[in-house]
Amino acid sequence: MKRALSFLLVFGFLFSVCAFAETDDTSTPDQPQPEEANEAADALPDEDEGDDSNPLPVDIMEEEDLDADVQDIQEKVLHYGDTGDDVTALQTRLKELKYFTGDVTGKFRERTQKAVETFQEDYGLDVTGVADLRTLSILFSLSHRLLRHGSYGDDVKELQKQLSNLGYYTKKIDGNYLKSTKKAVEELQKKNGLEVTGIADAELQDMILEGRVLSKSDSPNVTSTPAPNYSNFLVDENEGGVRVADEPIPFTKRLKNGSSGKLVKQVQERLAELGYYEGPLSGSYQKYTIRAVKKFQTQNGMDDTGVVDETTWNLIFNDVHIVLPDATPKPTDPPPFHIVVDVANQVTSVYGRDEKGEYTVVVRQMLCSTGMKATPSDVGDWVLNGRHASWCIFPKWGNSYARYWTQINGSIAFHSPIYTAVSNSAMKISSYKKLGQRASHGCIRLAVWDAKWIHDNVGKGTVVSIVEGMEADPELRDALKLPPLDTQYCTPISTPVPTAEPEYSIDNPPDLGRRRLTEKSESHEVYWVQRTLKDLGYYDTKCTGKMLKKTVKAVKAFHRDHGLGSGGDVTEKTIQALVEAVKNSRKKEPEAVPTPAP
Repeated sequence: MKRALSFLLVFGFLFSVCAFAETDDTSTPDQPQPEEANEAADALPDEDEGDDSNPLPVDIMEEEDLDADVQDIQEKVLHYGDTGDDVTALQTRLKELKYFTGDVTGKFRERTQKAVETFQEDYGLDVTGVADLRTLSILFSLSHRLLRHGSYGDDVKELQKQLSNLGYYTKKIDGNYLKSTKKAVEELQKKNGLEVTGIADAELQDMILEGRVLSKSDSPNVTSTPAPNYSNFLVDENEGGVRVADEPIPFTKRLKNGSSGKLVKQVQERLAELGYYEGPLSGSYQKYTIRAVKKFQTQNGMDDTGVVDETTWNLIFNDVHIVLPDATPKPTDPPPFHIVVDVANQVTSVYGRDEKGEYTVVVRQMLCSTGMKATPSDVGDWVLNGRHASWCIFPKWGNSYARYWTQINGSIAFHSPIYTAVSNSAMKISSYKKLGQRASHGCIRLAVWDAKWIHDNVGKGTVVSIVEGMEADPELRDALKLPPLDTQYCTPISTPVPTAEPEYSIDNPPDLGRRRLTEKSESHEVYWVQRTLKDLGYYDTKCTGKMLKKTVKAVKAFHRDHGLGSGGDVTEKTIQALVEAVKNSRKKEPEAVPTPAP
């Protein structure tokens, strides 16, 4: 029974497909893009190294269930005669995709076998009628069912609507995939240089929904431009964002239910342009306008009053940072974290909010692997849409896997090192050892425990900033060294107990005598110097007690400012000057005014 329940968890809650397309601008907004190219010297991944492109998020099971059952899952197949929860899950999914029309009984009989065979035939698999892991992986991870002549339903209606907007379909939108719909699909495939089948598979439906196909009126020699992915991109002014007038459109009048006139019509036209309003451009503020304004306000983190006040007006007409209807809604409250991926140092830092609401408090810092120079990670600010999975699979690259997948944008995600199977002990150790250096094809790889922390704690609306060109920080990197792994179980050999920070007091400086601290010195005296330099604003990273290049640079700057030459070694004179500098800075600080009792 336990095995059956685990298998149900594996395949009953799989996420929508995320088989990300090639890097030729065919990636989808919800799918990580392949990270294929490499530098000339590293034209191919290591033989034992997986590829983290084309992931298929798979929410397999809770972590505590993995060890006992995962090996069994890898060997699991369903075939004629099987019964139980596994078969129930299989029949339910086949029914959702219209392959199975019988009752969900939990019994694998003729109808179930035929449905599996039809599915396998549609997706180019060996037609065996046996639901093996490959069949089940694809079955449970499709974003759309395959549509062909004879299909019907709301998804067909949506396809017809999109084909109509593109100029290929002119008949009634009725949800029936018949001759006219098939012909429209064939015309679209031909115009876009695709295989002409008349069948709308999941990939084609994604391309259509995301605006990655030519319309009927487009010139065939023009490459279609992908639609901006507003759901996870912080739009920069005049860089592919929402268009606004050159001069701000001033607010003059509050508009609400019952208002009428040119201003109302102006609001209707603008909301229609943004995709919020679908009613007539009547100039009358009635239910369609109220509904559109409320949706606009909700999407953009405002109170949904349905009234166009000055704040709403300015956001509608004068702000390029508008959240569009199909994008991730802007959170009403600021998210608790801001994540910065420092490409230069290969460090991912999580910042929390201080008393002023600014993201300055270091919550967690982790070594990572960003994209290689030939396939860099997407630099910029990105808003998480909340998509994550316990496991993901990369089907186009030998079915390698990763744990704790958290999407960053349509091309990349946070995730663990690469695995060869859905098993805790199947990690590719080389992938782990590369953390701290460029190694991926765009995604941000983290140690398993760090990827899990992101997966568990960071939610929708969190901004992720991927930054190039930050100052080298060897002290920080040294402080984040990863523990060695037990290669059999892929877990740290020992969990190191954090060393307690030395006691620090400016009134208790170290006595160096004739000694001096030089680069690579490591002691509590170095820690004291780092803490003091940090208080004076010369040092801005971790106080590790180890004197590396950033500490030397800070010492040199302090020496120059205080007439002690330009060397980077710490002597007794340096210690005395540091003490004096701190005392002088304290004299300049105004005395705190006591706060009146309430």
